[in-house]
Amino acid sequence: MPMVPLSWLADHVDVVEGTDAAALAAALVKVGLEEEEIHPARVTGPLVVGRVLTRVEETASNGKVVNYCRVDVGPYNDAPGTGKEPSELPSRGIICGAHNFDVDDLVVVSLPGAILPGDFQIAARKTYGHISDGMICSARELGLGEDHSGIIVLPRYFPDREIPEVGTDIVSWLGLGEEVLEINVTPDRGYCFSMRGIAREYSHSTGASFRDPGLPGVIAAEPPAANSDGFPVVFSDDAPIRGRVGVDRFVARIVRGTNPNAPTPRWMVERLEAAGMRSLSLAVDITNYVMLDLGQPMHAYDLGDLAAPIVVRRARVGETLVTLDEEKRELDPQDLLITDSPEGEGSRIIGIAGVMGGAYSEVSENTTDILFEAAHFDAVSVARSSRRHKLHSEAAKRFERGTDPALPAVAAQRAVELLVQYGGGTVDEGVTDIDQRGEAVVIALPVGEVERLTGVAHSPERIAELLRTVGCVVEGPEDGVFTVTAPSWRPDLTLPADLVEEVARLDGYDNIPVIMPTAPAGHGLTTAQEARRLAASTLADGGLVEVESYPFVSDTWDRQGIPEDDPRREALRLRNPMADDSPWLRTTVLDTLLDVAGRNVSRSNADVAIFEVAKVARPAGTVPADLPSADERPSDEVLAALEAGIPAQPWHIGGVLTGSAVPAGVLANARAFDWADALEYVRCVASALGVRVEVTRAWMDRVPAHKGAPMPAPATDPAAVAPFHPGRVARVFVRAGRDLVDVALAGELSPAACRAFGLPARSCAFEIDMDALISQMSDQPIQVKGVSTFPLAKEDIALVVPSDIPASRVEQIVRQGAGQLAESVTLFDIYEGDQVPEGYRSLAFALRLRAADHTLTAKESSKVREQVVAKAAKVLGASLRA
Repeated sequence: MPMVPLSWLADHVDVVEGTDAAALAAALVKVGLEEEEIHPARVTGPLVVGRVLTRVEETASNGKVVNYCRVDVGPYNDAPGTGKEPSELPSRGIICGAHNFDVDDLVVVSLPGAILPGDFQIAARKTYGHISDGMICSARELGLGEDHSGIIVLPRYFPDREIPEVGTDIVSWLGLGEEVLEINVTPDRGYCFSMRGIAREYSHSTGASFRDPGLPGVIAAEPPAANSDGFPVVFSDDAPIRGRVGVDRFVARIVRGTNPNAPTPRWMVERLEAAGMRSLSLAVDITNYVMLDLGQPMHAYDLGDLAAPIVVRRARVGETLVTLDEEKRELDPQDLLITDSPEGEGSRIIGIAGVMGGAYSEVSENTTDILFEAAHFDAVSVARSSRRHKLHSEAAKRFERGTDPALPAVAAQRAVELLVQYGGGTVDEGVTDIDQRGEAVVIALPVGEVERLTGVAHSPERIAELLRTVGCVVEGPEDGVFTVTAPSWRPDLTLPADLVEEVARLDGYDNIPVIMPTAPAGHGLTTAQEARRLAASTLADGGLVEVESYPFVSDTWDRQGIPEDDPRREALRLRNPMADDSPWLRTTVLDTLLDVAGRNVSRSNADVAIFEVAKVARPAGTVPADLPSADERPSDEVLAALEAGIPAQPWHIGGVLTGSAVPAGVLANARAFDWADALEYVRCVASALGVRVEVTRAWMDRVPAHKGAPMPAPATDPAAVAPFHPGRVARVFVRAGRDLVDVALAGELSPAACRAFGLPARSCAFEIDMDALISQMSDQPIQVKGVSTFPLAKEDIALVVPSDIPASRVEQIVRQGAGQLAESVTLFDIYEGDQVPEGYRSLAFALRLRAADHTLTAKESSKVREQVVAKAAKVLGASLRA
């Protein structure tokens, strides 16, 4: 993120006197630039100019030769005969191990209390037989460079600067005492990756006078016009991305005869270091400095290594490039390249446009003739190359956010002037400036749009004033509409809403009133949502704990014992799974819930009663769609295909029960969960939703063939009901007219499944298809009957029926036979033995009869009994047990 030293910012805007980094941050946050961090000064405390008065070489006990010096530090001197180590000279005694200085040399002295980079605290200390009351500093100790071979002798280190008097504090003189503000820039504000952009925003926030360095004549002379003597450049983009050519402006300027050994001026080095960059060479430092200052990335080439013309083109299949980081990179046909022409036009690659140059043609220590490049590259092209090659260079960071296409000529002129000033040489008269920019963006802004989007009423004059402050050209309003031309440095301004945001930002976000919007009338929860919540509440009220599990599975179907051809194995595999060993989406909630229960049991939680309400994925019949391109918005047809490629995701509820349903106590014995508990939870959920369910066996060794209405066909393969025990699992269904709708399985888990998931033997589970159950809910309100005050009549009936007829089916027929007088029908006895024929059983039901308007007579009760027996005989072939 950009670093902002106040001294640099002040080159382009009048900074208010007394402003520090915190005040600068507060000013910038008003216009949307967020403070990231305030970096303190690299050096604090007394750092002064000292003059060496005496230097005595001494050999320490370890054989090292050191210098004991008396150093004049002006007002910080100890008076003669005083101090840590008294002397006749007004001075301080300091031990120094360097030998590149002598008496009368001016040096940098850090005194006790100073703190150098790296939290290096200076204090008086005894060393080599003396008390060193300070330190004579090297460049590395002050963070001014990596040289640690000797101390800084000021006249030699700064030959072009006037050295302050002895005793002067030189923290600021060395550029070490300035706080630096680091700011966070959003992707749409790329122009703020420059001191030019930040100065402009500071001006917007405070009203301070701004001097745009991007205009000719402000910090650089008017750039000369392009001419035929400039270095030849050719645009050859035969594969534009989204129809946008990769380059629309390219400026090239040449300086010949520069001094390859010319040092970078100290002020420029300090600014580069403050921005987090290191000094490399004068030419390269100038390109980096101009980029940081103006926002225009640049590149410097060794002119002697270039073969005309330079060609900007797309990469070809199979081409490679060794970039400046010495990595060989395979190029993609979408990569925009800078090439030259030693063996034909565009035959040699010298860089990836806007991202990084190649190892060939870079400026070296012997380069005297330099070509500066300043261009405007397409943001999308640069962004894709940067990400493709993982090269997030400073240039790419700016190009991919959008640079100012009007800036290359001024930036190149600034670079040329700096190089001539500090490196000598002469500027070529030839100027290359290929400018193929399109028309500026023009936006129609209705006057009322600002108030519509912000809630703040602005006059047309105020809106125009604020937009002109941003840099827009504003015409009108005509018929209530402004015609606004966005400035060249703001590629993010393309829509009326963008302009409204600028008005709100400059006027002040604080001026937008806080008004709670009126919430529209809601429709409440859907029937399905209410049903799922009611089901979850019913199970929680019944003592179960709701959990959530990740829907990703691996070998769960093998551990459950589900056959290879079972539809539950037809699962959706993720392209990018969170874990490589769990790439599938569950098809039932028990796929993951069994693991949750096993994990709890493994952690000594033996009594587990949990449930989960979740979606499962059933991709059967789903045709996946191809992934659309990111080049443009997908068409309606592509979106429809994507929608059709989403698998069915019905809602299910799964539950697992292990250990004790009733814990042991003083007044009660412990009772373990059994299949009846699992089934009862399913019944409770169905009852809460007002759905009447029936129960039958989920597996039989033969399919029943009995008289009467159809029943759900039980499975004949025990593995079809896995992970349940085939003899202790029930299928729960609903009659919908003549159709039968399966809604749940409930019962005991198989011994193999219990072992596979680490569960106690005879653990139980259930799984409810909530979508199927909800579909059977009535949309009519429940009709509540009045409570009858007349006496209850009782009848007990024992019916002999074939053993393969489910008790629920018999109960249903008994209810139908009893009619409206039946208040309740309860099965209270099942008998199979000598008193009934083989293959039959006796089911005894207690009928509780009551009329709403009178006391039932014995004759009426008897008639009900006869109706029940007749109905059962007709439908089920039942007989009354003798």
